[in-house]
Amino acid sequence: MSNQLDELRKFTTVVADTGDFQSMREHRPTDATTNPSLILKAIQKDEYRPLLDQTIQDYPNASTSQTLDHLLVKFGEQILNIVPGRVSTEVDARLSFDTSATIERARHLIGLYEKEGISRDRILIKIASTWEGINAARILQNEGIKCNMTLLFSMAQAVACADANVQLISPFVGRIYDWYKKNAGSQWIEEDNAGVNDPGVQSVTRIFNYFKKHDIKTEIMGASFRNKGQIIALAGCDLLTISPELLANLAQSNEAVQPVLNAADSGKLDIEPIETNETAFRFMLNEDAMGTEKLAEGIRAFVADSIKLDRIIEQARA
Repeated sequence: MSNQLDELRKFTTVVADTGDFQSMREHRPTDATTNPSLILKAIQKDEYRPLLDQTIQDYPNASTSQTLDHLLVKFGEQILNIVPGRVSTEVDARLSFDTSATIERARHLIGLYEKEGISRDRILIKIASTWEGINAARILQNEGIKCNMTLLFSMAQAVACADANVQLISPFVGRIYDWYKKNAGSQWIEEDNAGVNDPGVQSVTRIFNYFKKHDIKTEIMGASFRNKGQIIALAGCDLLTISPELLANLAQSNEAVQPVLNAADSGKLDIEPIETNETAFRFMLNEDAMGTEKLAEGIRAFVADSIKLDRIIEQARA
């Protein structure tokens, strides 16, 4: 009998949300995603420390930021030896509000991959879904550099990304769920907000329906899951990026999985197009307290982990 992970693969492309190579080998995802927090977690394990040591040895005169980029690419190279598809590599979150610097860093990362003989078709450059980040992605996409827009919590961000013709967006299911649960406090009833009623699931569903209704080619990849129920409720989404723990939970379960999202059904819905200029984007995001707060919080968290990575690199060089 097949398990839930195998069943999910019939409807959705499974992606590993980790820097853990062993988990990828075990669960056989198509793609993999990384971010500063995941790389920080991995590099503190003994089995991954040699990657940092080798990076410093190979590039002794590189600055801390250059060393970090080389380290990200080394992780990406190893991941691409395991997965058949793509790896997502993130631009430093400290550049989230700087369009030109984001473009420069993205080009640099792609250049490092190409020097190693890795085609840009196998790389997704992750960029925070700020207005500046989306503008950077628009330019990069025109250069053939495919972008994965991360820290996405709202329809305003999703529609602006679609208008920029980005390759992929990553709406964060779990962090949306966290916000609504925290705000509800003692009024929160878990059973009433589970599965298709989960606010994070509902957010991705709205984006999915909008994109499919308007024949938008940008891929949708649900991310940041807190439990298996959120994943099962989004079966049928283009892609889902899943942590090792939840991949293991799915692999250990034989419960049935049925497609929940369906592009044909979405096409029958009555959904009006949404305006996508900068003024409309900023106002619509401002009206969304959850989206505004979680975007800012997410950038701060990634910046904090990038600073920790810098310190580890500097200590290793000492």
